[in-house]
Amino acid sequence: MTGKTGILNHGVIVSVRGSVVDMRFDARLPPIYSLLHAGTNNQIVIEVLSQLDAQRVRGIALTPTQGLARGTEVRDSGGPLKVPVGKSILSRMFDVFGNVIDRQPPPAAVEWRSVHNTPPPLARRSTKSEIFETGIKVIDVLAPLERGGKAGLFGGAGVGKTVLLTEMIHNMIGHQEGPSTSLRTGVSIFCGIGERCREGEELYRDMKEAGVLPNMVMVFGQMNEPPGSRFRVGHAALTMAEYFRDDEHRDVLLLVDNIFRFIQAGMEVSGLMGQMPSRLGYQPTMGTELSQLEERIANTDTGAITSIQAVYVPADDFTDPAAVHVFSHLSASIVLSRKRASEGLFPAIDPLQSSSKMATPGIVGERHYTLAQEIRRTLAQYSDLKDIIAMLGLEQLSPEDRNVVGRARRLERFLTQPFFTTEQFTGFKGKLVSLEDSLDGCERILRDEFKDYPESALYMIGKIDEAIAKKKTEPEPKAGADHANA
Repeated sequence: MTGKTGILNHGVIVSVRGSVVDMRFDARLPPIYSLLHAGTNNQIVIEVLSQLDAQRVRGIALTPTQGLARGTEVRDSGGPLKVPVGKSILSRMFDVFGNVIDRQPPPAAVEWRSVHNTPPPLARRSTKSEIFETGIKVIDVLAPLERGGKAGLFGGAGVGKTVLLTEMIHNMIGHQEGPSTSLRTGVSIFCGIGERCREGEELYRDMKEAGVLPNMVMVFGQMNEPPGSRFRVGHAALTMAEYFRDDEHRDVLLLVDNIFRFIQAGMEVSGLMGQMPSRLGYQPTMGTELSQLEERIANTDTGAITSIQAVYVPADDFTDPAAVHVFSHLSASIVLSRKRASEGLFPAIDPLQSSSKMATPGIVGERHYTLAQEIRRTLAQYSDLKDIIAMLGLEQLSPEDRNVVGRARRLERFLTQPFFTTEQFTGFKGKLVSLEDSLDGCERILRDEFKDYPESALYMIGKIDEAIAKKKTEPEPKAGADHANA
């Protein structure tokens, strides 16, 4: 590889400490973010992160460093990390270097672009607020997403973040009849940061079977890869997303699983580079690094990148600095609850903790806003009454409070939904529900139209009318059975 002047720029390794490599260059010092290569086939890749003095640079290896030793020669590539962009990258799976990992030939006619781009200027950003419909009742009604915005899926391990992301990809493609969305003609980019390798393989297979791959790109930097690689894979996916937004003028759905792993990789890199840790061991530059990534996700005059990001919450602690920093960038926060998951209420979204900046009368409309507020009020009252029910029983409540409990429990069950991605496990056929049908169902429950229906008739259905058909096929419950576990 040649430098900017066309002359080979060589250096030698001074020290190797795990993934951190110090190098000396006598001729010309490589700039920060330069990519350096070592090894017989350039198989060891190092990114320059700091210039120590006039002759030495310190870098982080993006690949394993086996075989590196003092005195080994390194070659300057003359530029930063680059990834391929172009129409031919659709339906393909890449690693952080832009290499294909789907066992097929590399895509033809691609352009290579740097992963280090600046966010779009304010003058180019769109100020129009639009709702992005997902076809998932509880999200569309209580925490509507913004087109060109950032939504976070918060939850601990095993509460359903990846399942929810996968379901959204299914719904965006519209392989079933459902709500119209501008992203049907758009592109989905799935970015796997530091998650399990098997999840990537399963997702690829599922997307292929669902016929979704032609409008999808996958980029993976998985759990078994070095921290430098995991730290840069988000930037690589964003460069691809920016190409489709700015050059192809298409809307992009960017799914990130998991943004916490990006922060975690940054923490590892920071520790390896010898920086003094900040609160709870996080890197002192966490806010800056996260902002550099998040601010590139924007709605411009040419198109929009709508991002949905899974956020692992360490020990379910929402005051953790990583969760707090991510919260500040989001227009919608979808919080997954372990308690709801244990009760079988899937998707296990907590309706009282989840929120959206879109849920205002000026954006969603007066009817939707009023209904959402009434639903929250009903569920909050039920939450307050749970302690009394646990101690004294449902019979001790006033008739008015008993009605509130009945409404709340029916709303909770109506807001569950069978997913296409879990059909093989649950036996329930997946459902896509339009916003109008979701609002209609909630409104009818609040008006006590389904007061005499068993709660089970509203569980795991799509539209509210399905409860009527379900009631006819189900046996009548015994008196008080509905509230036995209230």
